[in-house]
Amino acid sequence: MNLIRKDTIIALATPQGVGAIGVIRISGADCISLVERFFWTKNLKLKKLSDKPSHTLHFGIIAHLDVVIDEVVVSLYKAPHSYTGEESVEISCHGSPFILQQVLALFLKNGCRMAEPGEFTMRAFLNGKLDLSQAEAVADLIASNSAVSHQVAMQQMRGGFSSKIKLLRDHLLNFASLIELELDFSEEDVEFADRSDLKKLIFQISNIILKLLESFEVGNVIKNGIPVAIVGKPNAGKSTLLNLLLDDDKAIVSEIPGTTRDVIEDEMVIDGVLFRFIDTAGIRTTTDIIEQMGVNKAFEVIKKSAIVVYLFDSHELSSGDLKLEVDLIKQHINGSKLVLVANKIDVEGEEALRKEYAGFKDLLYISAKEGKNINELRNKLVALFDAKAVSATDTIVTNARHAESLRKALML
Repeated sequence: MNLIRKDTIIALATPQGVGAIGVIRISGADCISLVERFFWTKNLKLKKLSDKPSHTLHFGIIAHLDVVIDEVVVSLYKAPHSYTGEESVEISCHGSPFILQQVLALFLKNGCRMAEPGEFTMRAFLNGKLDLSQAEAVADLIASNSAVSHQVAMQQMRGGFSSKIKLLRDHLLNFASLIELELDFSEEDVEFADRSDLKKLIFQISNIILKLLESFEVGNVIKNGIPVAIVGKPNAGKSTLLNLLLDDDKAIVSEIPGTTRDVIEDEMVIDGVLFRFIDTAGIRTTTDIIEQMGVNKAFEVIKKSAIVVYLFDSHELSSGDLKLEVDLIKQHINGSKLVLVANKIDVEGEEALRKEYAGFKDLLYISAKEGKNINELRNKLVALFDAKAVSATDTIVTNARHAESLRKALML
């Protein structure tokens, strides 16, 4: 079955809605000759685009039956030097939805069809312009919403993961050829491959796969955001802290204990790293069935979070009480990093609190109400992730399919 379709496709390359510029992309064997049928200079002379060199821009008008639709700039990309590997044209129009629909309709009536979702990238893959991992990285790049996720997607789109797979393939082919040679001459008293070299080769292959698999844990949180659970007793100030971190009134703040009964979640980029902050119900023993469901959800969130921020009211918990609370939280932590935060230092002096909690290393002191020392908490979260450890040259696996394939390869 031939997956490469030779027809001409068209689609809007910019988001829907009003804007200064809208770009329409066309790709296919006849797209340049098709566009030149409706592309004129301003003095109404037909412009011969097919004679023009690739990677050039041309100003003119799109018109049909003496009706001018818009003044446009046409970008030419001749095969194979285009994104899809085919002849391609991009038409930059004014960003009116009406104009864009008129241009789309004109070409749809004259030999184009609407591209299916992702079809331009699919054609790039089928025409050998991108391999599969690079094609998948295009979607990650479009969806990137932080500096780190952008960096990782760019590295993969430029062939970082592909180069690692090629290295693995070369190692495996080398190993297979040595084994086949041994089998072909098994009856001869000749040893073509040193057994220690074969073991060393397998060890190298396993190490590369393991390193890539280990990177998936980091890659997954880069792609989807680092889950940070904000937990503590009722009225510790969790919702106030969430609103402060997000700079938005996301959660209802009230002095009534047990106001938050469900999980509230939102995202925020701090120093180029995407965090998913999750406000949970206050952890306490309660006879309220609904509130108890919220408490149970809080413990579930703790198990799934990469970072757990335990926030407590600094003038209600003694150091002994805090130790008991921390021990309880640690029973539910599954490899998460725990950050202890003493809130409401505006009520009680920070110096006295530091003496009370002197036994707790790296304890942060804040006032969520007044926003005091919040930047210290933000810096702590970024430091725990250590975004600087992700080098621009690192190959990090972010795709679950890739990770599963690597696991299978390791078990073979």
